Amino acid sequence: MKKIKLLWKFLKGSRTLYVLAIVAIALATIFSLLIPLITRFTIDSVIGNKPIELPTFIENAIAFVGGKNSLANNIWICGAVLVLLTGISGLFLYLKGKWAARASESIAQNLREKLYKHLQLLPFKYHSTVKTGDVIQRCTSDVNTVRRFLAIQFVQVGRAVFMVVLTLYFMLQMNVTLTIISMATIPFIFAFAVVFFLKVKKAFKQSDEAEARLSKVLQENLTGVRVVKAFARQKYEVGKFESKNKDYRDLTYRLIRLLAWYWAVSDFVSLIQIGGVLVIGSYWAATGKITLGTLLAFSAYVGQLLWPVRQMGRVLTDMGKALVSAERINEILEEPAEELSEDGIVPDFNSDIIFENVGFSYEDGAKVLEDLSFQVKKGQTVAILGPTGSGKTSLVQLLPRLYDYQKGSIKIDGVDIKQIDKKVLRENIGIVLQEPFLFSKTLRDNIKIAKSELPEHEIFSAAESANIHNVIEEFDKGYDTMVGERGATLSGGQKQRIAIARTLIRNNPILIFDDSLSAVDTKTDAAIRRELRAHSKDATTFIISHRLTTLAEADLILVLEQGRLVQKGTHQQLLSQQGLYKRVWSIQNNLKTEIDEKKTSVEFTNKEKI
Repeated sequence: MKKIKLLWKFLKGSRTLYVLAIVAIALATIFSLLIPLITRFTIDSVIGNKPIELPTFIENAIAFVGGKNSLANNIWICGAVLVLLTGISGLFLYLKGKWAARASESIAQNLREKLYKHLQLLPFKYHSTVKTGDVIQRCTSDVNTVRRFLAIQFVQVGRAVFMVVLTLYFMLQMNVTLTIISMATIPFIFAFAVVFFLKVKKAFKQSDEAEARLSKVLQENLTGVRVVKAFARQKYEVGKFESKNKDYRDLTYRLIRLLAWYWAVSDFVSLIQIGGVLVIGSYWAATGKITLGTLLAFSAYVGQLLWPVRQMGRVLTDMGKALVSAERINEILEEPAEELSEDGIVPDFNSDIIFENVGFSYEDGAKVLEDLSFQVKKGQTVAILGPTGSGKTSLVQLLPRLYDYQKGSIKIDGVDIKQIDKKVLRENIGIVLQEPFLFSKTLRDNIKIAKSELPEHEIFSAAESANIHNVIEEFDKGYDTMVGERGATLSGGQKQRIAIARTLIRNNPILIFDDSLSAVDTKTDAAIRRELRAHSKDATTFIISHRLTTLAEADLILVLEQGRLVQKGTHQQLLSQQGLYKRVWSIQNNLKTEIDEKKTSVEFTNKEKI
């Protein structure tokens, strides 16, 4: 019942169209069921001499045109009535299809838009753990499954109810005994349909989940195709895809076999039922127990009686699949959206940033940051150093509240950031990731994506500050050069510099560079930092880097180990202490010395040869 309510909830905004579609299918059913009655009347009463046995409103219509004697002389009228009834029934079927299709397409559109909007509002931690291929399938294939059910089978439930009730009414009016015989196999078919539904529902879910796994493999392969090619892993990837594809095929084939069994068995039972009615009805007609017209009417009605019962299996089957899809869609919609309080505090961002005993861990409970305390003055540059897994990225992700800390406090202008409007907070913090994401747009559009209305000279200025302007100018189409998916047509350093330019156009008072200069050479790194100091001299800047020449120029250097702040100070202060910073500095200096000595030796050897 809960899942049915879920489908009803999805119908919001289109329920009137569905009511109209059900009314149309009811009228189409009524007019189609009148056809056997008119056929019986024509054979028994117009051509034959049997008394009229029709509903009162039909008898009144016959009297209006002159009675059955008049119809006997103009039998074409009966044929015209049959054609008219068929046409009217077809018209209402058309209206049913039109209204149901409009409603289902509107629902599908609303669902897709609702899902897309909700995905934008979900917190960062959701997107960092969810399987992209599975989400894509829920937003496309599952939405389409729900749309198909609502467009076709949902309205058929109304038709089945009307058809069974009205058909039984007309059959009982003609012959009670033959009606009971005509219903002999209905309990069996109905029970078989229910059992089949319970079994096939699980098969549908398994097939859907297999399709999601297949989509995930495809999405990962297309996203990481350069890695696959770089390590010559094509054969392995093909094998992995074939394995998931085989699972999907086997589970879907099992589903198809279940469907085949249902339709084969139900068709066989239905044909036996129709055959039994024809045999018994023919014998009774031959012995005069029933009329020939009654036999023909029953032959038509028994098929119409069995159709909705057989169709119930398909309705239940499609409903089972739709319910599974609806549940998968609703799982996304029920994920709690990130709270973006619009009545939060809006500070000036013109004061110090203070970390006080900050502790943070992910949902698995493992501590990432512990008892972190330091103060950053307005306009200072803070460098962060630490081994892999020491919590550097987690630290800077706490500032824009991509994650929330569990202990201590982080204050900007004396205000805890948990009290600051998230939207305002993120609008004032610019962050450049180590692996920046670029969209399949022009370079110009990628740079101004955070600020759509931007003068050309500001785009150029930001690009110059990121030391990418001259590179862009060398491209054939300059700033109108299209970027491949995820920036595939650019080098790693070019992507990082485009992302830096994209961040700089907002003139944020707080900037974060998460190892975002790792893909550029030392000379370019120095040039970018020089431009950044000139462009954002009043901004408070956080830089994560393993390049100590970059860190050495910072006003404050933080050294992290296993989530703890083990050292802090200026470059000279840290060199005077024993610790990680001094060790890394010595290692990098020794490597530089060795490289310089080898370079000098090679140059000297070459001169001697000359």
